[in-house]
Amino acid sequence: MDVAEWLRDLGLSEYVAVFDSNAITTDLLPTLTADDLKDLGVTIIGHRRRLLNAILALRTDTEPVAEPGAAEPFAERRQVSVMFCDISGSTALSTRLDPEDLSTVVRDYQAVVRATIAGFGGFIARYVGDGVLIYFGWPEAHDTDAERAVRAGLAVIARISQTPIGGERLSIRVGIATGLVVVGAPIGEGDARQQTAIGETPNLAARLQSLAAPNTLVIADSTRNEIGSLFEVENLGLRELAGFAASQRAWRVLAESGTASRFEALRSEATPLVGRGEEMELLLRGWQQARVQEGRVVLLSGEPGIGKSRLAASVAKQIGHQPHTRLRWRITRIAR
Repeated sequence: MDVAEWLRDLGLSEYVAVFDSNAITTDLLPTLTADDLKDLGVTIIGHRRRLLNAILALRTDTEPVAEPGAAEPFAERRQVSVMFCDISGSTALSTRLDPEDLSTVVRDYQAVVRATIAGFGGFIARYVGDGVLIYFGWPEAHDTDAERAVRAGLAVIARISQTPIGGERLSIRVGIATGLVVVGAPIGEGDARQQTAIGETPNLAARLQSLAAPNTLVIADSTRNEIGSLFEVENLGLRELAGFAASQRAWRVLAESGTASRFEALRSEATPLVGRGEEMELLLRGWQQARVQEGRVVLLSGEPGIGKSRLAASVAKQIGHQPHTRLRWRITRIAR
């Protein structure tokens, strides 16, 4: 699809030049908001409404559609980081705006959230009113999912707070929790089918979001343990949360810490390495053989988060402490 052709089909060919001069390409069309259109000079309400309706249709067209006869997705246990965010003060907003204007604001806000978290590998599971439920770690897992979620949360807050949406300055609240869930098989029938993670983690993320002040991010202790000292955080203490028998510790994320070494930041508060004696012995034996000119290559393979990098760093530390070593060694990390 060509942007100029798309505009001509809508009967709005007078905007071809301005879209072209502002480098609006096909992939950017679904992310445009009402404010973007105003900035482009679309001042006629009827033209703006026609464009917004066409943009909404583009967003719908880009949603994944299951192939006929495709195998039914199966449920699986996964560790995921769940983000829940919503508009702060949405009730007051609904009393002030016409329902149609409010609907436009909410859709544009959701589009900004969707476009922002896409760069961090987030998966939007569903929309709940003005709330958005997002998974990091499903359908694709990374060993940095908790970190990605926190970075995405900060990015969404920054984007929403800096960009008027539908002429409104919005504030949002974000909560993130990390833990095991069962996810994969859709729940419900027909139009009500949803990709919902089953477990306490989504509920915890939603409860933490309700604790957050406007334009702040609150995370669970489980997420705090995953991100180490990569971010500056404030301990909010133990909080009583509805539906949870035990009090839950909450943390407010202030900013990135700027720590030079990501590995050290993630392990700055780590416990001593235990239960890896056999693997350590194998790696050190390979090192000793290499020292007598018997070349060796060792491959560490396993699921994200089981401690491959930690084991490699421990071996590197021991090797570095050996005196009078002139041999060169290298540990290469291969990400899949």
